[in-house]
Amino acid sequence: MKRIATYTGSMLLIIFLMTNCSGGYSFTGGDVGEAKTFSVDLFPNYAQIINPNLSLLFTEKLKDIILQQTPLKLKEEDGDLHFEGSIVEYSFTPLAPQGNQAAAQTRLTISVKVQFTNRLDSKKNFEERFSRFVDFPADVNLAAIENQLIDQINRELAENILNRAIVNW
Repeated sequence: MKRIATYTGSMLLIIFLMTNCSGGYSFTGGDVGEAKTFSVDLFPNYAQIINPNLSLLFTEKLKDIILQQTPLKLKEEDGDLHFEGSIVEYSFTPLAPQGNQAAAQTRLTISVKVQFTNRLDSKKNFEERFSRFVDFPADVNLAAIENQLIDQINRELAENILNRAIVNW
């Protein structure tokens, strides 16, 4: 009985602290400070190779990651935290040449240039290029896996951008 009372008391203390503490901590361990909202402009695609869906797919993935991993609410514009930029690279590079000079693997690289504005703390603003890649077998039909590869890279890019914005690593 004493153990149940201690457990109940501990749980009530935790619930009290969780409901009465202010601050904007996210699931990523980052601190959004006093920010309540965020906004993301469409990231236009200025890469030499244009995937017609990439701009929208990346922009939506960035919004989704922020919504999933922070307590922030999405605004159409003028959020406390604002993300804008462009896609500057979408490229395929052959890797690991074999004896017959054919590549065994291909690398898909996506790079984005991001301007982050923290309207509540301008010291946290930045402009930076983020790049991620994934390697895949060169003999695979690209059309069959391209969307999956893009989704994986977009997720990694979005998480990197979010971490840079609120964890400041």
